[in-house]
Amino acid sequence: MPSLTARFVESVALPVAGGGREWSAEAVRARTAAEATHPTVARPPRWLPRAVRHSVTDHAGWPVHELSPKPLVARAAVGDPAAEVTVLYLHGGGYISEALPWHWYLMARLARLVPARLVVPMYPLVPRGAAARVVPLVADLLTRLVTRARAGATPAGRVVLMGDSAGGGLALAAAQVARDRGDSQPDRIALIAPWADVTMTHPDQPALDRLDRLLTVEGLVEAGRRWAGALDPADPLASPLNGTLAGLAPLTVLCGTHDLLLPDSRRLAERAAASGVEIDYHEAPGLPHAYPLFPIPEARRARATLAAAVRAPI
Repeated sequence: MPSLTARFVESVALPVAGGGREWSAEAVRARTAAEATHPTVARPPRWLPRAVRHSVTDHAGWPVHELSPKPLVARAAVGDPAAEVTVLYLHGGGYISEALPWHWYLMARLARLVPARLVVPMYPLVPRGAAARVVPLVADLLTRLVTRARAGATPAGRVVLMGDSAGGGLALAAAQVARDRGDSQPDRIALIAPWADVTMTHPDQPALDRLDRLLTVEGLVEAGRRWAGALDPADPLASPLNGTLAGLAPLTVLCGTHDLLLPDSRRLAERAAASGVEIDYHEAPGLPHAYPLFPIPEARRARATLAAAVRAPI
């Protein structure tokens, strides 16, 4: 049974914060219209420099935030301090929202817990960004990180591709593009409630629509159509669950059973196993969308699972 805190977040905090109202089709259209005229600028929370080292670089004209543990934390962490770990993290938000405070909290915790360097690109949101343009550029960044890690003086260096919700779908699509190019895969792909099929046509989703206090089918259909742009929403660049999974890195997937995107996670686990891809699947009964990001006891356990997956093979 979910903790009392988790039940409070789902039944009270999420509805009060806007819940499904923020994900109506009308709200999605309004947000993308505003993005077209006044692009969002990602602003990390003020507390971030106190928790981790933080710097900003550039990729394809996008800001790329880098988070790493401070020296004392890195030396005290469990594991070989010589083993460099890089996590390419792609934030969620339905391709219409920048990283939110709980994204930054999760990333800072992982940087300290693993310890690892997190590379966080602020990819363009719709309508400025669309799958056909953004996915290959993320694949470029992934390949650059993997190539540097494999060419370095530290043979134990690892690269993990991670994402939540829309960022999880983007991560999966970028890994497929890298594979199809013949580029090396990361050491692992870790996904939190990935949005891997933007068509939102699975027959289980109408029932989950009544359970999910954050997302709605109609809002995600609208956002997914806009992310696909000129592509069919079923195209693997927008809906990587429709692509081939064979040849991808081992997968770790976490999802709650009150999550509208639960069918995506279940189908991904099934298809990965059928394709010969190693799958480490975690399903949490009664928990909401992207629960590892929330301030609940179950999220602490999820972060420990993610940290273990990042450090070494399951």
